[in-house]
Amino acid sequence: MIVLNKGRRALTGGAFIVIDLGKTLAKVSLWDRAGRRLDVRTRANAAAGGALDVPGISAWLIEALGAFAGHPVEAIVPVGHGAGLAALRDGALRDGALAFAPVDYEAEIPAETMARYRAARDPFAVTGSPALPHGLNLGAQVWWLEERGLLTGTTLLPWAQYWSWFLSGAAASEVSSLGCHTDLWAPAEGGFSPLAQRMGWAERFAPVVHAGTVVGTLKPEIAAATGLSPKVRVLAGVHDSNAALHAARGFADVADREATVLSTGTWFVAMRRARGSAPALPEGRDCLVNVDVDGRAVPSARFMGGREIEIAAQGARVDDPAEQADLLAEVPGLLARGTMLVPTLAPGCGPFPDRQARWIGEPGDGRAAACLYAALMADAALDLIGAQAVLLVEGRFAAAEVFVRALAALRPDCRVMVADGPCDAAFGALRLIDPGLVPAARLRQVEPLASDLHAYRARWLGEIAL
Repeated sequence: MIVLNKGRRALTGGAFIVIDLGKTLAKVSLWDRAGRRLDVRTRANAAAGGALDVPGISAWLIEALGAFAGHPVEAIVPVGHGAGLAALRDGALRDGALAFAPVDYEAEIPAETMARYRAARDPFAVTGSPALPHGLNLGAQVWWLEERGLLTGTTLLPWAQYWSWFLSGAAASEVSSLGCHTDLWAPAEGGFSPLAQRMGWAERFAPVVHAGTVVGTLKPEIAAATGLSPKVRVLAGVHDSNAALHAARGFADVADREATVLSTGTWFVAMRRARGSAPALPEGRDCLVNVDVDGRAVPSARFMGGREIEIAAQGARVDDPAEQADLLAEVPGLLARGTMLVPTLAPGCGPFPDRQARWIGEPGDGRAAACLYAALMADAALDLIGAQAVLLVEGRFAAAEVFVRALAALRPDCRVMVADGPCDAAFGALRLIDPGLVPAARLRQVEPLASDLHAYRARWLGEIAL
């Protein structure tokens, strides 16, 4: 059993920085003590040779932090996706020595290796982790690295905690990062999975602390390179989807009530705070048990919505405020023609992982149709976890009116809400510094599309079943 260190510090003044290192985008945001975002810098990430671009991110991060050096920064919180792993050479924890470049989770793991791993992994009922393709199960990456003899003499860190180490030199692990589809955590037991213990991996991970724990202060060389004070505190950090959940719990309508948060980005992740019983989760449909920052199990379902929208819309934006009215105007024509996208554009992922994507009808430029598709996929994922009562959509695609209004039409028994200001993963990370911080944003209930989507959904489900 892991005992989590819940030591935290309250906001007392100054400014605060959140670094959010996703798969496709890195963001550094500056916040004041009242939870207002003052500035943000972004970078498109690239992966080369099957590895995450640590050198590129590191150089950019130093530059981005330096841009905020004129503010009285007191603390930095890292946020990261759940399928990144860093290994530090033992005895070199303070000098920046990575044992190898962190694996890109979309890199191909040899089929024979994956077969051996799948035969050894623990049951879904134990870990809440479904079997996912490539290296999306962090345990698959660890197995592959172990077979190649690369783990000897290393200390392992989840992706968010690599960046807290990069800034502070203090090595830690954290429960929401270990408990998200990794195969490495047993939520019911509150500790490492039997596989992680059998293989000796649990002992290789840095000590597990609470996401809000201050692990150290800026390394002198980081302070010198950025111009920030060496007294800046560095928190352990948190998994991105769970940071979004933590942010949403700042709203009274979500807090400790029956509610589901749908976090939207490259991945769309639905996380339910169930007040009653939750349905048994189907392993083969990309359902999982997340673990929140306090170690509690969170029934979840997901699909690669942002990636699928990008493909279906041929790279065009669907969330541009200036184009929402035009996109909404396209919907009646799409419905009348029966235009729809049948899943899935991300094979192996989502509620229909084994289906082959195809268009029915003429999609036009694909943007409005892509949003309808995302709403149907989200609706299916939400059904799998029994979502009810309140549904808060957060993240980039909360601004896509066709998507959120279609979702509201598909789920008339839910109050589908969006925030009128920032309440995203970065704000959730900020709430690790001050758990009592309340969002300045207000919730708005989404108006459903006027069109009846129930027949459209029935036909879509029928096409999937063919």
